[in-house]
Amino acid sequence: MRILTNLNVDWIGKRKLFYSISGFLFLIGFVNIIFRGLNFGIDFQGGSEIVLQFEKQVNIADIRTYVENIGLGSVEVKTFGGETGVLVRTEEQQIPSSIFPKAVDNVKKEIDKIVPGLPYNEVERTSGSVTFSFANRDTISTVLSKLNTAGYQASKVFEDNASGQIQINLGVSQWLKENIREKIKDNPFKVLREDRVGPKVGNELKRDALLAILLSLVVILIYLAFRFKFIFAVGAVVALFHDVLITLGLYAILYGVIPGLNLEIDLTVVAAFLTLTGYSMNDTVVVFDRVRENLKIHKTLPLGEIINKSINQTMSRTIITGFTTLLTVFVLLVMGGDVLRAFAFTIFFGIIIGTYSSIFVASALVYEYALKSKKKVQFS
Repeated sequence: MRILTNLNVDWIGKRKLFYSISGFLFLIGFVNIIFRGLNFGIDFQGGSEIVLQFEKQVNIADIRTYVENIGLGSVEVKTFGGETGVLVRTEEQQIPSSIFPKAVDNVKKEIDKIVPGLPYNEVERTSGSVTFSFANRDTISTVLSKLNTAGYQASKVFEDNASGQIQINLGVSQWLKENIREKIKDNPFKVLREDRVGPKVGNELKRDALLAILLSLVVILIYLAFRFKFIFAVGAVVALFHDVLITLGLYAILYGVIPGLNLEIDLTVVAAFLTLTGYSMNDTVVVFDRVRENLKIHKTLPLGEIINKSINQTMSRTIITGFTTLLTVFVLLVMGGDVLRAFAFTIFFGIIIGTYSSIFVASALVYEYALKSKKKVQFS
């Protein structure tokens, strides 16, 4: 790293090249966001999502045919984590009334398997559940446990000295499982993940996530305005917007291009973006701190030379820190599985873009301000 400690590169003189690179990346990402859109996960768009792990390799085309023909409307089916994993997503929240009676019949068949010959009565049906009453309350716990083991969402809702009741929720995901199990009898599966989010909740989460990112940027702006000067705070926050927007553009560019990447924006990705802003801000503050020190030491040097000197002096620290962090995140990206892949992707490329912006964007904006205002830039 001795070469890095003796750098003497005119970064400020090359700022227009870096502006062009940033502008190009931003434009490509923006165009893809507008025309291709972003793929929001179940957290934000609402719906039902289920991940199945089959014992043997499964034909995804067959699964897609099965679920598209059972009356659930728009359904997305794709591989998940290999040849035996399948992800099924539907925007429907309640099981359609046209197939609800058959779903209830399937529940009754399951109960008859658990306790053959046991008398019970159907007490109530709602739009998404059915309730049964059992004369023998001693059987309630057994039936409840085995229904849940079989994949049903069952709960004990009432019990007295003579009888007990069990309510069974019949959602879209349960209907999907039953139909797939019925069609593919020679290839058992287990449920790896099952999520349900209402459309209203999804919209609220989307709004809250955007608000969280914007508020974090405002707080950072205020903090840096007190620690340094307002123009430095503006340069840092613009660089953060730069990082978030370009990384977000990568989602629109790469989604569907690389098989198995599964780039979806969910709450985990929002957490990754918030982590990214903190990491990028740390790099920017390191550079600004060195600029402040050099302004006090080299009072007669032009601002451009001081910024160049500061970037060159901190380059070894920036590269070593960034590289070691990237190694860790790369392991998550490759070995972390589908659940962590989008999170690791955001952090990995966000670190690269954030390091770039803290060196070539934030300081350059401060320099542009000094040139146009013809004022001597000072820190607090």
